Amino acid sequence: MSVKRRTFSTDFKKQVVALYENGKSRQDIAQEYELTASALDRWITQFRQSGSFKEKDNRPSEEQELITLRKRNKQLEMEVDILKQAALIMGRR
Repeated sequence: MSVKRRTFSTDFKKQVVALYENGKSRQDIAQEYELTASALDRWITQFRQSGSFKEKDNRPSEEQELITLRKRNKQLEMEVDILKQAALIMGRR
């Protein structure tokens, strides 16, 4: 028997974080809305760091730069492969 994963809207997450910031305890919020403590803690941390609940918005700048550089490197490798193939084709003529 599989357990269906619940998803929560951004508005719901903001409301829950607002309750916490207005003084309601984590335990009370978790019990009332049937949330795990780890999910609630993650939402609070994410909202404090960037004001967003999306993972890509909460990455450190170094990690974001690394992802960008890897994408650029892959693009350049593809371009080099294309040029090599073109040189082989042109060399046959």
